[in-house]
Amino acid sequence: MSTDVTSDANSEPGPGASAGAASTEEALTQAPVSGKMSRESVTVIVTLLVATFVVILNETIMNVALQRLMTDLKVDAPTVQWLATGFMLTMAVVIPTTGFILQRLTTRGSFMLAMGLFSGGTLLAALAPGFPVLLLARIVQAGGTAIMLPLLMTTILTLVPMSRRGAVMGNVSIAISVAPAMGPTVSGIILDHFSWRFMFVFVLPVALAALAIGAKYLTNVGERGKTGLDFTSVVLTVPAFGGLVYGLSQIGGANAGVVPIIALVVGLVCLALFVFRQLKLQKSDAPLLDLRAFNFRMFTVSTLLMVVAMMALFGGVILLPLYLQNTLHLQPMETGLALLPGGLAMGLLGPVIGRIFDKVGPLPLTVSGSVLMVLTLWQFSRLDQASALGWVIALHVTLSLGLALLFTPAFTTGLNPLPPHLYSHGSAIMSTAQQVAGAAGTALLVSIFAVVSASSGLVAGMQAAFLAATIIAGAAVVLGAMMRKTEGAGHGGH
Repeated sequence: MSTDVTSDANSEPGPGASAGAASTEEALTQAPVSGKMSRESVTVIVTLLVATFVVILNETIMNVALQRLMTDLKVDAPTVQWLATGFMLTMAVVIPTTGFILQRLTTRGSFMLAMGLFSGGTLLAALAPGFPVLLLARIVQAGGTAIMLPLLMTTILTLVPMSRRGAVMGNVSIAISVAPAMGPTVSGIILDHFSWRFMFVFVLPVALAALAIGAKYLTNVGERGKTGLDFTSVVLTVPAFGGLVYGLSQIGGANAGVVPIIALVVGLVCLALFVFRQLKLQKSDAPLLDLRAFNFRMFTVSTLLMVVAMMALFGGVILLPLYLQNTLHLQPMETGLALLPGGLAMGLLGPVIGRIFDKVGPLPLTVSGSVLMVLTLWQFSRLDQASALGWVIALHVTLSLGLALLFTPAFTTGLNPLPPHLYSHGSAIMSTAQQVAGAAGTALLVSIFAVVSASSGLVAGMQAAFLAATIIAGAAVVLGAMMRKTEGAGHGGH
């Protein structure tokens, strides 16, 4: 999806904007000047936000259901885990290609592809006669999910004036924070009363409604690019990003063996080849994933900050339910409800933090957020069998506040200085980094948990893992202190 309708500093159409492009493009080019958004722009963003909320809710809705699926589908734990691993692998492979997809297809085409895949996968999952079809359905769902978040980010950068980006990005945190937190709670409630198929029956009407609304009201933003698809790059994404995520996600598991290590080595080698290939293709302006986004200092710092925060967050998301269920002996649904206030706090505070960001810039927010994250993770490392549930919930809400103070400034500050032709690539790079960082954080902390638990017990393992997360989070304090306010393309921002 080309975004050259808002290319220069004064928000005049770039040379690629055609004279025949009608009212939507006029609204877009006027919006940054007036500081207001047109009704069409608001409709596009709200439609994408709702769709993104639905697809991300689906990402975590399976976590509580794995035990039930083992019984109903007569499969063992390593097999059923592929419903989560397969989803994550598909995301890791598809996201790097979204820079190309969003430039070749229109906004409407990208949305219809994403929600069409997601809705089709959801229907297939609801009707799945057995495990292989359910796994295929999850892979199809993941293909649609992978396109949605970069599409949303790219569209916001194109439509929203610089002075409003923080506030609108804050609304994105409702989708990326509240939805994952609600997933286990929603699935816990459904599984208490219905078959596992109703997890998909519940999601399908909402997905179809979003698809129908998008089909009727979504307008195209900009023009399609002319970039060709480099087949070698596409082939390299599978072992590069797939190998990394698979290796990292499996290396901390019981009986992991040598396969995850081989996958990790292959992933690193193929990633190096992928980077080399993109640098070569940049000379002819035809990379699959344009790495020139890293020429912008704040993009690099923001991406590293996101990586550190995601490593700490994903590890915590895995470890905290283990602690609540194995040490405090909560049921799965009670665990979901205990974690819900934190997710709601992060999402609901997002728009407020976004508005504050628009006024004061990133530095006060990222420093406060990273310090809060370090202090809270340190307190998590001191929990034991006697810790009160209320204290655990309070700590989780505080951690969620710290992460909310990081995510909106990091996304916005990192993507702001990019020129329009790098919007989709920058969004894809950030989303890919999140996937790999999440897998790396989970692998590292679960490995520490497993090793220490084997010799010293579950509580000691959990404390050691959270202490490691605290040390990792310390890097976020340094990166948070490096954040500076960025201007749009044409204002510098390197």
